[in-house]
Amino acid sequence: MGSPLTLQRSGAAVWCTLDRPPLNLFEPTLIRAVRDSFVELAADRATRVAVITGTGRAFTAGMDVRVLRDLDTGRARDLITTLHDAIAAVHQAPFPVIAAVNGPCLGAGFELALACDLRVAAAGASFGLPEVRVGVPSVIQAALLPPMIGPGRAAEMLLTGASITAAQALDWGLVNRVVPDDRLRATAEEVVAKILASGPEAIRLQKELIVRWRETDLATAVRYGIHAFATAYATAEPREGMNAYLDKRPPNFER
Repeated sequence: MGSPLTLQRSGAAVWCTLDRPPLNLFEPTLIRAVRDSFVELAADRATRVAVITGTGRAFTAGMDVRVLRDLDTGRARDLITTLHDAIAAVHQAPFPVIAAVNGPCLGAGFELALACDLRVAAAGASFGLPEVRVGVPSVIQAALLPPMIGPGRAAEMLLTGASITAAQALDWGLVNRVVPDDRLRATAEEVVAKILASGPEAIRLQKELIVRWRETDLATAVRYGIHAFATAYATAEPREGMNAYLDKRPPNFER
């Protein structure tokens, strides 16, 4: 059997495809593949953006229930810790990560999508956290839900296990765009192109700030921002970007 996660590089972008059809269910091998791949990508400064998507009809329908069914307390802690490490590797990647959600995005898969910086969804996608229906709570990145969509909506999703449509997800601010199913790849590529048109170091600084802002108080977040702004001037990007703006030409951040 091949890897349950395939990586395809396209210039400075890497496409990461969950490849465990038909539902791309999470189990230990896929969890390790996500963690190890993003640890390696984080160390590769040639990677400036990553896209996560799924093969076939699902982004991922979450954890394989057959894996969950026979756990005891100790093995449950080990499994969820490993899953946390994998999702944290995505969340803390030093480059932007886009979820291109091509179908059902449930449970651990939804948490993976929440760990991404941007989410583009096919019109036929759906989102949900059904864990309570099989006797366990939703954890890890589910903690991001209340500030993203409000405590009432988050509580309804978490306590009922009900899924929402892509259109609802867009209305609630969970996804950035919803497009026809056959336009998902092209739309993700458009977002990738916009990111790659910006200064590479500025994007890395901005990504670091986005993660830090989620994890700290307002006053500390502002101080982080002041430091990041000054740090940008240790590179040639501000001068090139502003000269290009004044000269009415595209910037060349690669030179």
